[in-house]
Amino acid sequence: MTATALVPLPVLLPLLGSGAALMLFRYPKAQRTLSVVVLSAIVVVAAVLLVLADQRGPQVVWLGGWNDLGIALVADRLAALMLLVSSVVTLAVLLYSLGQGISDSDRSAPVSIYHPTFLTLVAGVCNAFLAGDLFNLFVSFEILLFASYVLLTLGGTEARVRAGTIYVVVNVLSSMLFLVAIAAVYAATGTLNMAQLAERLDALPASTTLLLHLMLLVTFSIKAAIFPLSLWLPDSYPTAPAPVTAVFAGLLTKVGVYAIIRLETLLFPGGRLGTLLMVAAGLTMVIGILGAIAQSDIKRLLSFTLVSHIGYLVFGIGLSSAAGMAGAVYYVAHHITIQTALFLVIGLIERQAGSTGLLRLGGLARLFPVLGVLFFVAAMNLAGIPPLSGFLGKVGLLQAGIDDGGAVAWTLVGVGTAVSLLTLYAVAKTWALAFWRSPAEAHAMAEQLAHADLDLDGPGRLQFASRDVGQANAIVDGEAPERDLLQRLDDDGRPSRLPVLMAGPTAGLVVFSLALTVFAGPLYAYTSRAADDLMARTPYLAAVEEAGQ
Repeated sequence: MTATALVPLPVLLPLLGSGAALMLFRYPKAQRTLSVVVLSAIVVVAAVLLVLADQRGPQVVWLGGWNDLGIALVADRLAALMLLVSSVVTLAVLLYSLGQGISDSDRSAPVSIYHPTFLTLVAGVCNAFLAGDLFNLFVSFEILLFASYVLLTLGGTEARVRAGTIYVVVNVLSSMLFLVAIAAVYAATGTLNMAQLAERLDALPASTTLLLHLMLLVTFSIKAAIFPLSLWLPDSYPTAPAPVTAVFAGLLTKVGVYAIIRLETLLFPGGRLGTLLMVAAGLTMVIGILGAIAQSDIKRLLSFTLVSHIGYLVFGIGLSSAAGMAGAVYYVAHHITIQTALFLVIGLIERQAGSTGLLRLGGLARLFPVLGVLFFVAAMNLAGIPPLSGFLGKVGLLQAGIDDGGAVAWTLVGVGTAVSLLTLYAVAKTWALAFWRSPAEAHAMAEQLAHADLDLDGPGRLQFASRDVGQANAIVDGEAPERDLLQRLDDDGRPSRLPVLMAGPTAGLVVFSLALTVFAGPLYAYTSRAADDLMARTPYLAAVEEAGQ
């Protein structure tokens, strides 16, 4: 078997596994085993492809034997890295969900639906990273839309269906725009293969190229949740089950970012819309972190920080330099890992404490020290505290902005620094309320907010805006479980044990995020080589042309 035969496997394995899992719907244990084996195999294949792409150049396969008229799958350095990180993350999330199902005796875990859908989602993600033509990328997005809607509405609660409806409407509109853009690109160039488009788009009139560029950029910006096209995300993700929210937050927006990287380096190089991207990046950072600071629920807080940190990635892309692209690629790997790990931690908090509302939580560091360590390490990494990978990625991006020397770039350096400090404030507030104060203090505040009209501005009290008080009352009165953490303690004041099968994958993902720090030198060297390839375009174009002959 040749090396290129490995390229389709990250797509084929989960698709075949999805079909097999559907046939095994009466055998939950067989479904679990099959899903773990398939995702473990994808991790191995992705690791091999990463080594091959780094040592031998892009690995290309044309499906169907149609040469340049077929579907090309391309695993270059960028795609291979994205495959490896995403496969590790999805495996950790799957193991976490299995632990959750076993811990809850599968009362609320519809495994007959969950496993086939989850594997289909993985297939869509992998296909998006490997897609060598725009229509195949469109198919990937549709696979993601179908699978994510099913996962988002698992359980059929009103909140989940409402959030799923918002998610579907926004993504269907973006898919329609993408399809129109694909039709326009094909009408103008006669092809949808990205390597061929890279050669033909330059021959078009500047006005036509600009229109096609903007149409595709808007489409991918919706997928990536870039402001002002990000308003759908904070209302869609927090309502889903913890494993689903984790994989959505870690991966789905990064597929959109990945598409923008291809768009700005392969199809429309030269930074023609670089200034526009950097302005959007700055607004995304600021609006996202301001939204995070205003939240009193940890899930929504993290959803807004997710939006905010997408801005760092877009900043690196907008610089249109090898240094900026290297920083963006490294930061993508970091952010996929750390954002997923944080949402898994929050899932454990919700299970043990009965809520993710900051007004209800307290004493988690004393009651669950392991949970406290996991949250603290992941949160500090998100905030960019030295010497963690979040700090290293931000330093790379900010240094690239300084090297650029332009006014917009310098402004973004200042904005990025300020947003990093505000992120630290947001996670420090979460730590102080949820982990540091006692459960009795949290219980007393929740009861007061629920049953009294309080002066919240008195000495020693937390200060909330009026809309936050309304949100707190909604959390206390019905949107959260009836019992808070204090009421969940036994007669001796002890909580229920932390599920090992859920905490293990979470800890593994946090350790993986630390590995991005320990091996930051080799990894950043790899992302620099990937960025050089992206900016040059030659390795990608030559590999696709050679494989098509």
